[in-house]
Amino acid sequence: MKEVTIHDKTFEIFLSSDTIQATIDELAQRMAKEIKDKNPLFLVVLNGAFMFAADLLKRFDFNCEVSFVKLSSYIGTQSTSIVREIIGLDEVLRDRTVVIVEDIIDTGITMANTVPKLIKLEAKEVRLATLLFKPNAFQKDYKIDYIGMKIPNDFIVGYGLDYDGLGRNLPDIYKLKS
Repeated sequence: MKEVTIHDKTFEIFLSSDTIQATIDELAQRMAKEIKDKNPLFLVVLNGAFMFAADLLKRFDFNCEVSFVKLSSYIGTQSTSIVREIIGLDEVLRDRTVVIVEDIIDTGITMANTVPKLIKLEAKEVRLATLLFKPNAFQKDYKIDYIGMKIPNDFIVGYGLDYDGLGRNLPDIYKLKS
């Protein structure tokens, strides 16, 4: 589909499924070289990162664990700057390598709120992996260890990303049509 309509907005194709999968291949290869011997705990941020995490983790042939947290900072197309923790972490992090798996990092507020909490839980190291990064929207000053693609500051849906709950199931990523 070249365009999709979700609620009251029209979106046009931005990244094809093939492009997304090729990006994940490259990201997984880089990550595997660095963390395969660390028995990492992948902490997947729901809801948006579920598709990315599933495709990413299928590419690893080493020991790792997976857990999930649900964090929210968006209403509609806008970031609220307030991070709500809806489902929390219940794993012991002491002396573990934790890799947070995010679908997208834009303002950076969610991870700026989350990483210090994991460090307080005595994680040995915390790394960030994101499929998409919006450098022009980023307001914080921390390192993102694994970035799939840098993208402009457009509102996007598909491949786990939603607009008021819809669009997550799309295999491609679409941007808001101007």
